[in-house]
Amino acid sequence: MALASTTLPAKTGLSLWCPTSPSLARRLPARFSPIGSRIASRGLVTASFANENREFVIIGGGNAAGYAARTFVENGMADGRLCIVTKEAYAPYERPALTKAYLFPPEKKPARLPGFHTCVGGGGERQTPDWYKEKGIEMIYEDPVTGADFEKQTLTTNTGKQLKYGSLIIATGCTASRFPDKIGGNLPGVHYIREVADADSLISSLGKSKKVVIVGGGYIGMEVAAAAVAWNLDTTIVFPEDQLLQRLFTPSLAQRYEELYRQNGVKFVKGASINNLEAGSDGRVTAVKLADGSTIEADTVVIGIGAKPAIGPFETLSMNKSIGGIQVDGLFRTSTPGIFAIGDVAAFPLKIYDRMTRVEHVDHARRSAQHCVKSLLTAHTDTYDYLPYFYSRVFEYEGSSRKVWWQFYGDNVGETVEVGNFDPKIATFWIDSGRLKGVLVESGSPEEFQLLPKLARSQPIVDKAKLASASSVEEALEIAQAALQS
Repeated sequence: MALASTTLPAKTGLSLWCPTSPSLARRLPARFSPIGSRIASRGLVTASFANENREFVIIGGGNAAGYAARTFVENGMADGRLCIVTKEAYAPYERPALTKAYLFPPEKKPARLPGFHTCVGGGGERQTPDWYKEKGIEMIYEDPVTGADFEKQTLTTNTGKQLKYGSLIIATGCTASRFPDKIGGNLPGVHYIREVADADSLISSLGKSKKVVIVGGGYIGMEVAAAAVAWNLDTTIVFPEDQLLQRLFTPSLAQRYEELYRQNGVKFVKGASINNLEAGSDGRVTAVKLADGSTIEADTVVIGIGAKPAIGPFETLSMNKSIGGIQVDGLFRTSTPGIFAIGDVAAFPLKIYDRMTRVEHVDHARRSAQHCVKSLLTAHTDTYDYLPYFYSRVFEYEGSSRKVWWQFYGDNVGETVEVGNFDPKIATFWIDSGRLKGVLVESGSPEEFQLLPKLARSQPIVDKAKLASASSVEEALEIAQAALQS
């Protein structure tokens, strides 16, 4: 998981018309509205996929694809009409588990498929491979799309399969940023995590490891380090910044988390850049060499230095060069009629803050998928109005001295007020021009967590001094909640 990439004002210049394929249009009932490819009736003839024709194709098999599939089913438009093409061998699953419970050692009840297929993370039915069969959804596994002809509305997969589509949803997500091969980025024992196969490979290494080095002080670094503690491994996190999760945490908050990790035996090397990864006589990684000439011994290295949109064969679509990704409007329509982009790969207008953004987070993947499909299939025309939300859960395995779960909503801009001593909880409030713009709570109650999005969306005027004088997180949240009614 990662924070949003965002800089631009919300000016998309996109087409407001997004038709479906000519063949589908001819079969639409008279009350079909062409605006936004809305299908007002569910009485279409079921496609048989003869001649490789599909009405709807989703490219990508992650969270966004799974939630999009559920929305198609809810609208009665999946059976015989929807095809999902994925490079993975698995039906869509809740990807955040891969850096959390999936990495727990065998004796600490690790997560495994089919336990976390979508849409269990969002409170829905578990969509196993059998679910897709039962719903009449065609799944093409381990055969990624490698080419696209948008004029002919045709996709080509790695095996040479030709797929004709009516409407296309791109949900390809991101790929992990990698170290170059020339500095050891592909040595045995060096790991990146984006898919189940990646996590399986890492688990195999952890079971034989003694010393683990994690490169990166963001979500991946923090979550993998917490899991490594469960394996009783010598664990070091190396990153170039001077604190953990610098894009969100304040220095004070980062210090609290760093102390918690140190108490669990994790070591930090901050402000460091890496020269190369060294290998032993067997070719496996043995150390991380820093730019200052020092080395850190390691038999397993995990690289968590961010990700980049998986654009693949879609580079001819309208791209947002400043923040990356495929540019879309508030209904996730690209500038090419009939083509949509959702989840991590989409650069979309963030309505609440009037700027363009791209969000790499499971919550956005779920919501963007649902919003896009509703807009495609119904008379739904509301612009996507997303409230940024980030969270993490670490040290949740059996035997942990303290399970950690924080949530953040809103925008981390302006001045900050910190309340609480981290034991048992802490809150950070971001205040800009007197308004509460963002709030983070660690170890909050369900009721407290439910309050956070209300505060961040309403952006009430708060008394900073009064908030800072609160004796507890509970009191601070009561003050913020009272501001909602004022």
